[in-house]
Amino acid sequence: MFVAIEGTQSDGHRFIQVAVEKGATVVVCERYPEETSEEVCYLLVENSAMALGFFAANFYGHPSKKLKLVGVTGTNGKTTVATLLYRLFKKMGYGTGLISTVENKVNNEVIPAKFTTPDALQLNELLSQMVEKDCEYCFMEVSSHALDQERVAGISFKGAIFTNITHDHLDYHKTFDNYIKAKKKLFDNLSDDAFALVNKDDRRAMVMVQNCSARIRTFSLKGMADFRAKMLDNSFEGLLLEVNNKETWFRLIGDFNASNLLAVYSAGLMLKQEEENVLTHLSSIKPAKGRFDQIVSENIRAIVDYCHTPDALENVLKTIASLRKQGEQIITVVGCGGDRDKAKRPKMASIALKYSEKVVLTSDNPRTEDPQTIIDDMMTGVVSTEMNKVLSIVNRKEAIRTACMLANKGDIVLVAGKGHENYQEINGVRHSFDDREVLEDIFSNMS
Repeated sequence: MFVAIEGTQSDGHRFIQVAVEKGATVVVCERYPEETSEEVCYLLVENSAMALGFFAANFYGHPSKKLKLVGVTGTNGKTTVATLLYRLFKKMGYGTGLISTVENKVNNEVIPAKFTTPDALQLNELLSQMVEKDCEYCFMEVSSHALDQERVAGISFKGAIFTNITHDHLDYHKTFDNYIKAKKKLFDNLSDDAFALVNKDDRRAMVMVQNCSARIRTFSLKGMADFRAKMLDNSFEGLLLEVNNKETWFRLIGDFNASNLLAVYSAGLMLKQEEENVLTHLSSIKPAKGRFDQIVSENIRAIVDYCHTPDALENVLKTIASLRKQGEQIITVVGCGGDRDKAKRPKMASIALKYSEKVVLTSDNPRTEDPQTIIDDMMTGVVSTEMNKVLSIVNRKEAIRTACMLANKGDIVLVAGKGHENYQEINGVRHSFDDREVLEDIFSNMS
């Protein structure tokens, strides 16, 4: 069977004849080709990508129905929430799967992740492996691209979590309204025996669950909700929260992580777990890789974080600013990805300058763009009075090294944008590059 899907870069309908010549006997398409063969069955459908989702689910025996599958969507926090849920349920003794930006896991087996959400065939194959390996639960990041491209069509979710929604991916969705509608599809398709858990601190939370058939529950750090928490203490060592009138210490840092932890706690209770058990295990869990990842030398504290949107960068920098001691400077290394939303570039530079004493603008994943052009776009967000705070260094390794050399004892260096990624993509080629490894190498040579 050949399924002709109209993609963002090319149209699968152009390759129907090639597929037939290579032996395809069934073609699924949204419009018939000019040439047809009597030996081929042509199935005309309204949406080929959606059809593929249902074909894949059928082919693998509907694995999502044999798991308690929970989807996590939102601009920021998806990876942290999905990863914490995976680790929590593993600690509680359940067979558990994870599908995330960083990695996919079937119990303890790691399967590298190429996309936040795999395509329909890969997704159902992965879920099928989880069923075969006796997984009971699976926690999955669901991106707006995946929802728009019907990669989760035919998938049955036991629950869905909404973290927040801010400016991102407008290069793809074109408008913020389209972006919201894409995220909302996850909740629109939930059955009445599923749950929908939304962050009431985000003003679009209830928009997400309009016309949703599932049981709707809310969580909040700021106001009335079904699940509530209050921050009591925040330091570079962790968070002290009052969750449902119970004081609990967690190893994650920052109010944005307080919200992520509350989402995980709430989901645990929605999945009928004992509250005491959830809080006990959750308090011992480390953050996801590349999320407020700290590397401390004798003199400098460095933080690697995946924050690649204006909102995420501001959250991390506000947290660092609230935790630093008097006289400690923040030095931020940040870039923006190539071939992606250009509107956020000046915003990223402006936010970095707002909270930092010094900023080094550099390459992220330039992809097919000239990295200097990306930096020039970011520089349009720099006002003339702040020019003396900014350096521009295209080579990311040198940019990180320079930031560390500029730091005095006690200063904090934030390396933003790439987090867990262990590559840098330049002109279609992925070169080995890991922010954490670069920092560790710099620190070892400085000591």
